Formats: sequence, C-alpha cells, structure tokens
Amino acid sequence: MEILTGQRPISSGEVLVKGSVYSATRNEARTKCVRYLPEEPLQNACVPRMSVAENIGFRSFDLKGSQARFWLSKYSMKENAAKLVQSFKVKTASLDAPMESLSGGNVQRAVLARELSDQVDLMVIANPCFGLDFAAVAEIRTRIMAARNAGTAVLLISEDLDEIIELADRILVMLEGRITYECLTTEVDPAEIGHHMGGHG
Repeated sequence: MEILTGQRPISSGEVLVKGSVYSATRNEARTKCVRYLPEEPLQNACVPRMSVAENIGFRSFDLKGSQARFWLSKYSMKENAAKLVQSFKVKTASLDAPMESLSGGNVQRAVLARELSDQVDLMVIANPCFGLDFAAVAEIRTRIMAARNAGTAVLLISEDLDEIIELADRILVMLEGRITYECLTTEVDPAEIGHHMGGHG
C-alpha cells in the first residue's frame, strides 16, 4: 500500500496504471483518476487537528477553475463538505470540528466521501473495516461495492479473508513479495487460501 500510494520508493520493478508507469504523484493520481483509502486513515490520509471541512477539501483545494480552490474560499469549502457529509452520513458535531474528534467509522466515511467525490477509475483500499463497529462495516462495504458496480476498479488489500470473499471478484495471495495463488471468488476454497497464506503452497 505504501508503494502504491507513493509513501515508499520502489526498489525494483515498476507500477503500471492504464498501461503506463505510475509513480503515485498527486498529479498522476488526479489525471489517471486513482484514489486511496489507506489503513488507519486518520493517521495516513488526514490532518487530525484540522477541521472535517478542510480534510474533505484536500482533494480539490488546489485545482484551478470556477468551482475549485475550496481552500481559499471557506464558504465554498464548507458548502462542498456539507453535501458530502450528508450524502455519506458522516456524523460530526460541526464541519469545523477537528477530524480527530470523529469516531473511526465516521473518519472512514469522510475519507471515502472525499475520495469518491469525482470520477474514480481505480480505488486502492487497505483493511477498510479494521476496528469498526458492525454498522460502520456494513456502510463502508456498501460504498465500496457501489463504486465497483459503477465501474471503478477496486484493489483491496486485506488480511480479513471473510471481507475478501464478500467484496472481491478475484483473489490473489502474496507471500514475501510474490503472488503465490490466484482464484475467482466463485471458486474459493478458504482452506486452500489459508494454506498458501501460510507459505505451504
């Protein structure tokens, strides 16, 4: 996940998106319509002490155009955030509340709202429901499936086999940096997957 999001340099090989080399720069993510939902998004995709509205505005604050630069226009930024907060059912005392004041599930909803607020061709997600309550898990998984059904390619990185089976169409097991097993979800054998995850393939 750190390599795919540009947080860790590639030591060898390359990442391709839509047939061309992808370095995960902000401009590349924008032009290729790649978005991210990392594990522990409060720490990895937000500035905890900044407001909910400001965090939601990160995706578009530096765009040029009549409907952009939310960072420079607090009214526009809040107006945009209010729509997304309502649409994604983010529970917050105020748009001015610090992001760190939200529950884990609501942080996930807020980040998903930001990342899915425009065209998304590829969504890279890591352990999206770790530590969340049942209601939040159901909502987040529904949002992910809705994006997938709308045509977004979703790359899900997870250690939760039940989650993978529920959300994925195709499963690949990686061990020590290599793909060791692949199957369709319709053909899944949990015991076989566990066998390969343990390095016994």
